[in-house]
Amino acid sequence: MAEPELVTQSRPLAAPALVVLAGAAGDLGHRIGLELLARGGLVRALVRPGNAKPAVALLRERGATVVEVGFDDVGALTAACAGAACVVSALSGLRDVIVDAQTRLLDAAVAAGVPRFIPSDYSIDFTKLPAGSNRNLDLRRAFGQRLDGAPIQATSVLNGMFADLLTGQAPVVLFKIRRVLYWGRTDQPLRFTTIANTAAFTAAAALDPTTPRYLHVAGEVATVRDLRAAATSVTGRRFRLLRAGGPWLLQLMIKIARRLAPAPNEVFPPWQGMQYLHNMFTMPPNSAPLDNDRYPDIRWTKVREVLAAKA
Repeated sequence: MAEPELVTQSRPLAAPALVVLAGAAGDLGHRIGLELLARGGLVRALVRPGNAKPAVALLRERGATVVEVGFDDVGALTAACAGAACVVSALSGLRDVIVDAQTRLLDAAVAAGVPRFIPSDYSIDFTKLPAGSNRNLDLRRAFGQRLDGAPIQATSVLNGMFADLLTGQAPVVLFKIRRVLYWGRTDQPLRFTTIANTAAFTAAAALDPTTPRYLHVAGEVATVRDLRAAATSVTGRRFRLLRAGGPWLLQLMIKIARRLAPAPNEVFPPWQGMQYLHNMFTMPPNSAPLDNDRYPDIRWTKVREVLAAKA
C-alpha cells in the first residue's frame, strides 16, 4: 500500500516516551503511529488478533512493537499498557467500541498506571452541541464523561471536519456541476483539517505531558464563499453557491433519511454524514481558539491544496 506522507521531521527525544496506540490498523491510527515514530517516540501498537493489514506490517517495519490483544480482555490490555507514558485511541465504531471497548482500554490504562489518555474524538467540538444532535458524537460525549471521572489526565483533539472528505464523502464541493452546496448562512465559519495534519498534531500531543483537556485545531477555517473561491482557483472554472435551504430543512431531511434507511449497525450511514453537516452549519460562532501554534513544526494543509488533488 502507498504509505502516507509524513508532515514532520524526525526529532529525537532526550528520553523516548512509550505510547500505546489502539486502532493502529486504521487510516488515522496508522498515520499517528508513523508520526510518533518520526518524532522519536516508542510505539506499542495494539491490534486485534489475526490482523494482517499492510498498515500494521508497515508500522512493524518502521520500529513499532505490534501486540495482538482482544479489546474485551482488561487483563491483557493492562499488560499491554504497562510502562506507557500515554495511551492514544484511534478506535472507530459504535457504542460497543467508542464507549464499551474504550472504557475497558481506559480501565487498563488506569490499572497500569499510565498518566495520560487521548480518546478517539477527532471531530468538531461536540461539547458545544446539544445532546441528540449527532449519534456518533453523543457516543464520544458519553465516553468523555467516563474519562473525566477516571484518575488519569485526558486530552481530546478536536479538528473540525476531515478536509479529505471534501473530495469524497462530504457532498459540499460538487465538482461535476461546479457548485458549493450549503445550508443556512454563507458566512458560517467551518473548520477543516486533513487526516495527515490531525495525525501529526495528535502524535505531538501524545509526547507532550503538558496538554490541557481539549486541543482545537484546523488546517483552515473557511466559509462556503471561501470554498467556492478555492474550487474556482484550482479548477480554473467558475463555481457558484447552491443554497439547499435553512438548517431546519436539513434537519427534516435527516429525520426522513433515518426513517427510510436507519442502518443502525453502520458507523457512517448517509444520515450520519448529514448530521455532521448540520452540526457544522449550526456550530455556535464563539468557538474555542485554535491551538495550531502549539507545535510549530507542523505545516497546516489548506483547503485549496486538498481540492487541487481532485481538480
